[in-house]
Amino acid sequence: MAAAIAALHGASANAESLRCHGNIASEGDSRLSVLHKCGQPMLTDSFCAPVYYAPSLMPVPQPFASVVAPCQQVEEWLYDRGEGNLMATVRFKSGVVQSITYGRAPK
Repeated sequence: MAAAIAALHGASANAESLRCHGNIASEGDSRLSVLHKCGQPMLTDSFCAPVYYAPSLMPVPQPFASVVAPCQQVEEWLYDRGEGNLMATVRFKSGVVQSITYGRAPK
């Protein structure tokens, strides 16, 4: 039982990747690299995520937020991988892949 729990815990630590057209896009890849490997996404979105500071992980308060670090630009690209496959959402921060998640529909 402990081995099964350890195996599940280890699997959750692995970074996701996206296989497309015989290539693999993964965390740390640039937008240009993902476009080259996977082509144009089905949909894109961008938004300004709040900036947090350590150690409390609280958002930077106003008026400092608008002067010092108002937000961090985040982009999400949605790929429809075809019938029988889950959709993939690729999230970029600072122009590189931060995460790749899978689901039946975008959230």
